[in-house]
Amino acid sequence: MGRVKLSMDASSDFTPQGPFEARYLAFLETIPHLRPRLHRYCTRMTGSVMDGEDIVQDALFQAYRKLDTFDDDRGLAPWLFRIAHNRCIDFLRGRKVRRQAEAEALQPDIVLPAEPNGSMLHHSVEQLVLTLAPKERACVLLKDVFDYTLEEIANLIGSTTGAVKAALNRGRSKLATLKQQPTPPRTKPPAASPLLSLYVERFNQRDWDGIRELITADARLRVADRFIGPLTNAPYFTRYQNLTAPWRMALGQVDGEPAILSLRQHDGEWTPFSIVRVEIAGDRITRVVDYWHCPWVIASASVAVDSL
Repeated sequence: MGRVKLSMDASSDFTPQGPFEARYLAFLETIPHLRPRLHRYCTRMTGSVMDGEDIVQDALFQAYRKLDTFDDDRGLAPWLFRIAHNRCIDFLRGRKVRRQAEAEALQPDIVLPAEPNGSMLHHSVEQLVLTLAPKERACVLLKDVFDYTLEEIANLIGSTTGAVKAALNRGRSKLATLKQQPTPPRTKPPAASPLLSLYVERFNQRDWDGIRELITADARLRVADRFIGPLTNAPYFTRYQNLTAPWRMALGQVDGEPAILSLRQHDGEWTPFSIVRVEIAGDRITRVVDYWHCPWVIASASVAVDSL
């Protein structure tokens, strides 16, 4: 990925100085290798590739600002994982996606065996993890997907080895029961709003003034890995206008939720390249999040284009 750019307001100034320069360079060197794992973890914790990436962005920015407190005797990767984990828990609590973690059970003498090839759980099993309470979910993911030891997991989530064993047992037991149950029928995904359709239509027409009529005066823009700030005066639309490769926007589904897909032509066919999330309040757009610079987001998602 090359030199990493962290999302921050243009007014922020976090240029490394003096003794922190080596720590800063080590931080930048670690991120490209660790980031796909962080995204996968946050995605499975939240159930959304877009929410997962937003949490990774926030966690990395938070870590960047706290580099001066980092203990050089500890590994950067576990430290970053712990920050990302805490952000996931905050997200789940704030959104009330899941009830708070179950009360700690008695410490078992043994831990139930993992799945065969447990370090690489099947994608469908990773989806089932969403049915678990947050602590169980974290323990199963960190042990059976990311292959951390019980002691490492306890350190990452701020718990004890015994409590991790208990949560891991509960989570694995529940997953074993769920996998024996028939798969529920798919529900029809929610339809995109007319405002979202109009946004895509005007975007494809390069009608930037028309798009501005759809957004609030204080609408926010986040170009993941590049920019956070007001949408109104950002060069966002100009960047798309100046692209030389053929592109277009389309409505679609990302993990069953309505979203906008940025398409590129490949061998004469339009294929999804990135995801754009548009947030709406009332009859206006209040926030746009563009994942153009984060190809791992769409690579991790189940994507379908509604129409071209």
